[in-house]
This record gives sequence, C-alpha cells and structure tokens, in this order.
Amino acid sequence: MRTTKSQRGTAAAASVLLMGLVLSGCTSPEGSEVDGGGEEALDAALAEGGTLEYWSWLPSGEAQAEAFMAEHENVTINVRNTGGVSEHNMALQNAITAGTGVPDVIQVEYQSIAQYQLPGSLLDLTAYGLDGLEDTFTASTWQAVTPNDGVWALPQDSAPMSMFYNASVFDANGLEVPTTWEEFIAAGEALEASNPDLCIINDIGDAGFTTSMIWQAGGRPFKVEGDTVHIDLQDEGARLWADTWNELVEKGLNCEFPPGTNEWFQALNAGTIATLPAGPWMAAALPRLVPDGAGMWRVAPMPSYDGTPANAENGGSAQAVTSASSSPALAAAFLRWLSTDPASFAAYPGMFPSTVAELSNEEFLAQEVEYFGGQKINEVFADGVDAVGAGWQYLPWQVYANGIVSETVGQSYLNRTDINDGLAEWQERNVRYAQEQGFTVEE
Repeated sequence: MRTTKSQRGTAAAASVLLMGLVLSGCTSPEGSEVDGGGEEALDAALAEGGTLEYWSWLPSGEAQAEAFMAEHENVTINVRNTGGVSEHNMALQNAITAGTGVPDVIQVEYQSIAQYQLPGSLLDLTAYGLDGLEDTFTASTWQAVTPNDGVWALPQDSAPMSMFYNASVFDANGLEVPTTWEEFIAAGEALEASNPDLCIINDIGDAGFTTSMIWQAGGRPFKVEGDTVHIDLQDEGARLWADTWNELVEKGLNCEFPPGTNEWFQALNAGTIATLPAGPWMAAALPRLVPDGAGMWRVAPMPSYDGTPANAENGGSAQAVTSASSSPALAAAFLRWLSTDPASFAAYPGMFPSTVAELSNEEFLAQEVEYFGGQKINEVFADGVDAVGAGWQYLPWQVYANGIVSETVGQSYLNRTDINDGLAEWQERNVRYAQEQGFTVEE
C-alpha cells in the first residue's frame, strides 16, 4: 500500500474548535419577528434614508455598498471587512454576547444560518414580504435560508459541485472522464498503474467536502426542528459514500496534501492531482493559485453512483438582517438589493449566482474562459444546479461540528481504517455536544 503521498503528519489530528452559538440563555429560540408592513415599508425606508453597518469577509462588500449608495444617495453603508469566515464569526459572536456593536446586515454562510437563527439573532424577513422572492432563487439556496418556518436571510451565491479535472493528465494517461464513482475509482487505478506518483484526487477528510459528498450520495443525516435535532451519520447515503471512499483510500488512490499548503500548490501546478470536485468558487481560485495549469484544466459534471445526475452544494453564503438592527426596514431593503439587483452582481466578480434569471442568462452561460481552454464552464455549473438534491439540513452548531471532523473522520484517512467508524465517532461527539448545549437529540 502506497503511503508516500501523505504529507500531513500529526497536524491533521489537531482540532480547530470554532465557536458555536448555543441555546443556553436565549430569549427566543425561534428568531426575531417584527410587524414590518411588507415590501412597501422597504421602499419607504429607502426614500427616508439612513445609515447601516454591514459586515462581510469579502472584498466585494465595499464595491457592492458603493454601487448601492450610488443609486440611493440618502443612504450610507459603513462596511467592515472582517477578513475571513472564522474571524467574521468570532467578531459577530463577541458583539452578540456583549449586546453592543452588532451590525445591521451580515454575510453568513448557509451552514451557519440556523446557528444564528435559533438564539434569536436574525430577523424574520417575512415581515417585509420577502418570502415572496422564493421563485427568484434556486431551490437549494432558498431552502438553506428558510429553516424553522421563516426567511432568515436572502441567498447571495450558490455552489453546485462539479468535477474540475486536469485534461492534460487525463489525455496523457488515456483516461476517459468518469460519469460514475465506479468509473472514477477505475480511472484512479489506471492512473496509479501508469504513474504511481499521480493520484486521481486529493482528500484528507475535509469537513465541507465530507458533508457535500454525503449530500450528493443521498444522505440526509441531520434534521432540525427548533431545539430537537435528529442525527444519523449511518443513513443509507452516508454509508454509500463512506463505502465508496473506503475503496479509494484503501487502494491509496488519493493524495493527502493539506489544502492551502505549499505542497498542495506544488502538486496542483505539477499535475500530480488529477481532479478537484468542488463548487464554482474553484473556477476563480485555480487561475490564481495554479497559474501553471492554464489551458490544462476543464470542468465536468460530478460523477454519480448510478449514472443519474446527482449533486450537492459545496459552500455559498447569504446576507441577513440582525435582530439588533435599529433600522430593520432599511436593512431589509439593502438586503433585497444585494441579492436581486444586477448592479450588486456586477460588483461581485466571480460570484456564481443563486438567482434563476442569472442562471438562464445566455450571455452568462456563453462566457468562454481562457484558463479552462475556452470552455463554457458556466453551462456545466448551471446544469449542476438542477441536480442538487432536496432536503439537506445543517446542524445548528455546524461550525463546531466541522472543527472536529479531523479528529474523527479525518483519522480514518490517516490510519487507513473504515470511514464508517469515523462517521460513527463524529456522530457520538456531536450528540454529546448537543446535549451539553440543551438540545434534544434523536438518533
């Protein structure tokens, strides 16, 4: 069994325990409601004007605010770039805990919405008629912002998965683009036989990738109804993914370079890693991170288990109005603009849209991307949206849950043991944490 590809050492077992909002001490487990007066109140708030505080970890936040203020001269948007997701969550949690300095509008990952909503930190946007925007967005992103019978945010972008692959590596080794995971493993074996220094994929048990792959396999391990949570990381889909990935890992077909390290960048630039299943954000990252791959990479639909298209989201974020906002109608009006106005999209280059109109825009779909050999990659991404499975939910403490994946599922990769055992341990740790925080857990 080949083990020389692993470069991570003992650091992979270290846990980064990020903060988790809990039910303890919450005044309203259902979020915050106001008597908003519908969308007419938003238009009136725009006419009256005012000042808002907006927190985002993306540089595009400032450009979007500038574009909004150019259209609404009586509104001032003060933007705080929080620098990154982890820093953003920590700063927001500190402000919420202190009860002061909470912004009006926040960027929030889809996976974290329930984490803020359950303690009552987000405003239910149905008060302003924004539930009427449901048909504006893709089904999976709308579902992500509407847990527990409310509209707690509006989608900003979407992240349907695709398989990024190095076409030059595939061609040089006589590989066909796989359409099923069985074909994917066979391609990995052929690549191994052709050149043992190459691998079909790089995976060390990344948390976001793990949940997306369980989703794509049909798993729905988390169900949340208020403070009652169902956890089953051995449901049919979770086991299907784990059994498939066990074969890939046991045969040593994957590289194990920690993403973002020098070794990972070098491996991608050298063509050592043949595929990267990921969301459309990878299309913006590759040209910057892997310049030597220009013209070599392509995009294909995700392989599935039976040949029928099946997909999942892999990332993405929304914007929400905090319940602490002193100008909720104006904040909701800004939110509506951020998520639906073409001027907002233009100020956010590289964003893969969550609106149905943008995803069917012929000019958007026809864009040819030089880095990907002139391929119309948006067509592949857009087709992937239609295959995203319904019914996925995140845990209300998903940030914490992600932080312990390396200590549970990740150890199965490190030790070449059954990934199902890693999933079982991940479940046990989550159940224990949930009970400590006052949730009722069903397994």
